[in-house]
Formats: sequence, C-alpha cells, structure tokens
Amino acid sequence: MHGHSRSRLGKGALFGAATAAVLALLTGAAAPAGAAPDATRDAAPGAARDGHGRTDGGTRLHTPPANPDAYRQIGSLLRDGEYADAARVFRMVRTPQAVWFTGDDDGRTRQDVRRTVREADRKDALPVLSLYNVPGRDCAQYSAGGASDTAEYRAWIDEVVRGIGHRRALIVLEPDSLALLPSDCGQDDAEGTLTDARYEEVRYAVDRLGSLPRTTVYLDAGHSGWHAVGSIVPRLVRAGVEDTRGFYLNASNYRSDAELAWYGTLISGCLSYVAEGGAAADCPDQWSDRAEARAWLEEQVTAGPADRAHYVTDTSRNGRGPWTPPEGEYSDPQDWCNPPDRGLGKRPTTRTGDPLHDARLWIKIPGESDGECLRGTEGPEDPERGMVDPPAGAWFPEQARELVRFAEPPLFR
Repeated sequence: MHGHSRSRLGKGALFGAATAAVLALLTGAAAPAGAAPDATRDAAPGAARDGHGRTDGGTRLHTPPANPDAYRQIGSLLRDGEYADAARVFRMVRTPQAVWFTGDDDGRTRQDVRRTVREADRKDALPVLSLYNVPGRDCAQYSAGGASDTAEYRAWIDEVVRGIGHRRALIVLEPDSLALLPSDCGQDDAEGTLTDARYEEVRYAVDRLGSLPRTTVYLDAGHSGWHAVGSIVPRLVRAGVEDTRGFYLNASNYRSDAELAWYGTLISGCLSYVAEGGAAADCPDQWSDRAEARAWLEEQVTAGPADRAHYVTDTSRNGRGPWTPPEGEYSDPQDWCNPPDRGLGKRPTTRTGDPLHDARLWIKIPGESDGECLRGTEGPEDPERGMVDPPAGAWFPEQARELVRFAEPPLFR
C-alpha cells in the first residue's frame, strides 16, 4: 500500500470531517446535520419533470446507507489516527450512488425496492436503481448468478415494478446485459437460444418499467474501450432503446470522461440515423477520424438533442482514467478488475452541460471489490496487489483508500 499522504485539509476542516464520521458511526451510519457537504443537491427540489421522470434542471440525487464495512474502516482509521483518510472515506460513502438489486434477497425485492424509493421520496431525491439479475449475468464469472430462467426473471421484474409504484426512479437496467451477450462468451447454442432469451428478458423489463409514470430507464451500452458504435447500436435497437430514455456507459469501469462523452454522442447520433432507415454499419465509431465523424453527424443526423437518445455515465472510479497494465506481463491483464492506483471521478450531478448527457452517476459502489482478480495467473493472489482480492461486491479497504486519495477532483480542496 501507499505511504501516508499529506492532508490537503486544514486542521478545522479535518477535525470537523473526522467528527462527522464518528457521529455517523455512533448514530447508525446516518450523516449528521451539518456534516461535510456532499453532492446530494444540484438545485432546489421541484425542478419541472415530464411523465418519464426527466428533469429540466438539477435534481437532488439519493444517497443510500453505506456498506457497513465502510464504517468499520472509518472507525479503524480513526483509532489509528488516520483522520484525513477517515474523513475522505466518510465523504465518499456520503456521496449519492446507486442501489443494487440482484435477486439475492430471499423474496424481499418488492419491500426492499419500496423502502428505497420511499426513503428517497421523503428527501425529495431521485434514487438510482441498478437492476442486476438477468439469467447468465457476467458470463458466469466473478458476479455470476441471476434468475434461473426467463419466467423467474419476469416475475422478479414484476416485483420491482410493484415496489416502485408511482414514485420516481432512475433505472440502470442490467449492467453487461447487452455488451456481454451469451453469444459473446461461448455459452449459447448454434441457434442463439440464450441470446434470444436475453433480448426477450431485457425487452420485458423495458416494457414493464416503462409503464410506470415516473421511472426513467437506460440500457447497457458498455463503454468506449469495448464495442464499436456499429456493434452496440443494433443491440440497443433490438432491446427496445426507442422505448427508453437512452443508454448508460462505463458501469463499473474506468474510461475517461472525454472518451465517454464522444462515444455517447456517436451512439446517440447513430441511433437517430438508424431510426431514419440508415444502417449502423455506416456510422463512424469512436476510433474514426474526429473531424470526419463530426462532419458525418452534421450531415446525417437531423434530429435535435431533445429527440435523440440520451445517456448517463458512471464516474465513480474513473478520475484517473483506465489502468495501463505492464506490457507483456500478464496473459489476461483484466484491466477492469480492481486496477491499482485509480481514483474517484467527478461527483454525481444532473448538470453536465451537454444536452445529450443526462447525468454523471456513481453506479458502481466505490470501495466494493470487482472480484478475486488473477490476471491470467494461477493465483490465488492478485499479482498486481500481492494479496487475495475480496469477492465481488465485498468491501475492499485497500482499494477504498486508493480511490479517496487519488480522487480527481479531490474530495477536499
């Protein structure tokens, strides 16, 4: 791990933030009044909204209860006199982020969803719900699991819908569901049975969630270092993107903001072009010459931003951009899996300055592990870290400290 870093906090701010963390521990992990400010509010509540939960201004985003192990880490840091890192971790977990629903709830889906949206509604905040239960998710890798079949998945989505009801929610629908189809990981048969089922499942979720009066749905479009525009657009179309607000990018990954913004602009333009009868194969991709791609967009895309697919991005851990693995050292570097020395990215907001970009969100819970990364070795240790990484979704104290120390912009100025 890294040596102790010099705090950028003044003594008063450091004491106040550390005290807030202690109070949070003593009061059941709730942020005390007047605690270190976070990004929960972009504007006064009550910004105008249409029937799909869209906003015309900044929106207060929901901050859910933190992983209990995060508060244990804060307590340990305070006991060790590591006040700067304790304050940083506290601020990280008191920043708005998504709530993940994975089906591993012993049948409490409806109640858990309802509790989340009610709590957010009480605070006049918009909750971000990441639904992650599609059959065969993650190609049976670190986050394997999900519903056993389409019928079970449909029933689960129905419970989510009943839990949300008439309240507001922003839905990040099934990370990796479209960018990582069963056909992409060799798990399908020659007829594409499982891939067909995946589209059916996502489409069912789009239809059911889209029937709610105040719910906004975004579909999986991977990230800018993965699929070309002409590859991901047909998947979005087949999954029913025209019946959603649009798509999301970079869930649980590390691509830079500028890279994602360009990719999102290209996907949105290509979707519009395809809707008018064009072919996705004709669209420029993220690696095309920028000037030529801009000229293509100006010539071929006639719809204005209001009539095109919008997108949101996950900035939870991309402050330093992607990790570049040592050249030739690993047969499978797994640059997405607990890469070292990454930092928190820009704070969540619905004010992005881009009419196509609805929000920057923290979709992945920063501080939670991506899995037990082996990088092509026999393990069991992660060779980049010299330790066994925690299982996917478990709190990772070492990574949490990296994220807060290397945050860009910094958590404290």
